Amino acid sequence: MASKKNHKRDWAGSAESHDHRICIVDALDKAAELCSQRGARLTQIRRRVLELIWSSHRPIGAYSLLKVLKEERANAAPPTVYRALDFLLEQGLVHRIQSQNAFIGCADPNHQHNGMFLICTDCGNAVELEETKIDRLLKSSASSRGFVIESRTVEAAGLCPDCQIN
Repeated sequence: MASKKNHKRDWAGSAESHDHRICIVDALDKAAELCSQRGARLTQIRRRVLELIWSSHRPIGAYSLLKVLKEERANAAPPTVYRALDFLLEQGLVHRIQSQNAFIGCADPNHQHNGMFLICTDCGNAVELEETKIDRLLKSSASSRGFVIESRTVEAAGLCPDCQIN
């Protein structure tokens, strides 16, 4: 039986092992570089919230983040977490999973985009998709009806390859 802790996030079907520590280090390095380029301040608390979000490939809610922060800093409060999340969202470093009111790290924060997600209903892992065909089709369909899209959420729930065989 495959360990659900070690799912490959991209679900590409590759049997190679997944060292999640690399995901975290890469995400934090990218965030620091992007914030520096943009003149945005990646404070210690913002960095820690991002690190907690990347600690798993499962979406995490604000109150779960707060619980961990309170263990580390007695004065942590909801506004602290929400301000950090607002910053991370504005910088494109995280995405909000609407259906779960939770957050997940953005795999490609170098450019602004709307995330689309595959979410496993068994293990809880989520994978971000960037499918330009779906974007174009949605925009075209809306436009042909005279509709202007202001925001959108695309989330598909199902079973990842590992959970299908377990």
